[in-house]
Amino acid sequence: MAMTAEDVSRFERSRRRLEAIAYRLLGSAAEAEDAVQETFLRWQAADLGRIDVPEAWLTKVLTNLCLNQLTSARARRETYVGQWLPEPLLDGDPMLGPADTAEQRESVSYAVLTLMERLSPNERAVYVLREAFDYPHREIAEILELTESASQQLFRRARQHLADGRARAEVDEAAARRIVDEFILAATSGQTESIVRLLTADAISVGDGGGKVPARTTAVEGALAVARYLRGIFRPTDAKRLYVGGAAEVYAWPANGEPALVVLVNGEVIGVICVQVTGDGITSVRTQANPDKLARATELFAAAEHGEPLLTIL
Repeated sequence: MAMTAEDVSRFERSRRRLEAIAYRLLGSAAEAEDAVQETFLRWQAADLGRIDVPEAWLTKVLTNLCLNQLTSARARRETYVGQWLPEPLLDGDPMLGPADTAEQRESVSYAVLTLMERLSPNERAVYVLREAFDYPHREIAEILELTESASQQLFRRARQHLADGRARAEVDEAAARRIVDEFILAATSGQTESIVRLLTADAISVGDGGGKVPARTTAVEGALAVARYLRGIFRPTDAKRLYVGGAAEVYAWPANGEPALVVLVNGEVIGVICVQVTGDGITSVRTQANPDKLARATELFAAAEHGEPLLTIL
């Protein structure tokens, strides 16, 4: 039976929610879009008259497609060059999904998305559906075809695995922005001590170049080591300017609901630096520089009112 306009409309009403689920499960906007499109093709081919609850059916199909994708992604990441980080989403991107509660905001934070790589596919699915979208365990069990008690156990395990990524204390948006502004000043001052004062003792710095742009293949750990590394990154040199093709403009723009710096050269985003700020200071600096993971950020940033850059690195 041919699909009607109403059938298409029913799917489109769920698209944003499906994209937000898929992004949290996969850590990639491009892969999330592909999973949602495949879900639409399954919807198009289904006997819609036998589907009682379209939302539940669509969520189940999408989730299982993502679980299959996660299994193959693990194999691909074994050969990934350097550190793997999720694709950052700049604030204003509808794929970020709901952000009404602290749990929803945390579930899409860059730190937690990175830590979710520790989880098994089923742990990740249960965590996302329960924490970010408030699905009851009964419905999650039906989606994943397991028992309700197994869903509850997977959720507890997932929360335990992610405990290290939770903020040590709540920091309001204004305070976080002040710390980021101080961070920029410190990083460009050339004074290591100024950066160290803003970092926690166990701070880390991680970069993802995907083998396409220079990036350390291991994390930098400890406040002093991170401060020295960041001082080097922000130090302007002729070699850097030649490599990136011009002067770099740095803007403060949240990503994944948290403070971040967006670096542009000639209107193209070449890096998104996600800064995790807690009550104790900056605990992590994660830099996405893989151009394959920045096209969406470039598109959104170009369409937004972003004002003048905080800094221009000549």
